[in-house]
Amino acid sequence: SFNEFILVGFSVYPHVQTFLFVVFFCLYLLTLTGNLAIMGLTWVDRALHTPMYLFLSALSFSETCYTLTIIPKMLADLLAKSRSISVIGCGLQMCFFLGLGGTNCFILTLMGYDRFLAICNPLRYPVLMTNMACGQLVASAWAGGFFISLIETVLIFKGSFCNPNLVKHFFCHMRAVVRLNCLDSDLTEFIVTMISVSGLLGTFLLIILTYIFILSTVLRIPSAEGKQKAFSTCASHITVVIIHFGFASIVYLKPEASGGDDTLIAVPYTVITPFLSPLIFSLRNKDMKTAFRKVLGKTKSLNK
Repeated sequence: SFNEFILVGFSVYPHVQTFLFVVFFCLYLLTLTGNLAIMGLTWVDRALHTPMYLFLSALSFSETCYTLTIIPKMLADLLAKSRSISVIGCGLQMCFFLGLGGTNCFILTLMGYDRFLAICNPLRYPVLMTNMACGQLVASAWAGGFFISLIETVLIFKGSFCNPNLVKHFFCHMRAVVRLNCLDSDLTEFIVTMISVSGLLGTFLLIILTYIFILSTVLRIPSAEGKQKAFSTCASHITVVIIHFGFASIVYLKPEASGGDDTLIAVPYTVITPFLSPLIFSLRNKDMKTAFRKVLGKTKSLNK
């Protein structure tokens, strides 16, 4: 037994660590800027006080917390000689990472449900999807994400760990940590992996189901303009869903015998996905662009 883990991380690539630090640091700053911009614009512009943008703001907040859980520690380790993390710190990092990852999946599912109600039940939409209902659904997403996370973390940390205390990852990834368990590590790894895969596939299938109903409704719209308008409200969400679940599935559905460096494989869904998400939602959204121009216009008028 021991009191700390050593995160191996990118120490196996000593010659590119400084380069990786610069790249990841820039991506992290851009990710924070994008998410904070979405949250700020949603807060200040009353035109964006609708369920669709409240869900988007909730996703941005969740992703900001998600990146804060991993990336600052990863950046520090890229420049440090000691890459240790206490067992308690490792458990907390894992719990928050899994909880926020699950929350992101649930919020993306809720965003699909919101689009389903708006397109398939437009007359009842204002009654069914109020701002209050939106807040309750987001709270449920957080509760669901952290409930699953607590179960997985307790299963992994209930036993003792054996030497060597080397976690072959740049953060406390559950599959990397569970392999250090002294007893029944294979069984525990199978159980926690199945829980994660079930949550991942379950939310993804729900999103697919909502888009099947949306597609069948949109195809019945007589005008081409109406179809285009309906599809345009879903395009950003579909793109982010494909990226988010695509990168996550590579990690959790990858067979053990397939090989590959888990550290490099984890980069897309821990660094790239949070960077692309606000970029896609803001660049492809007319309302966000309009809100941004309003803020710029007010700033210029105040400066004068």
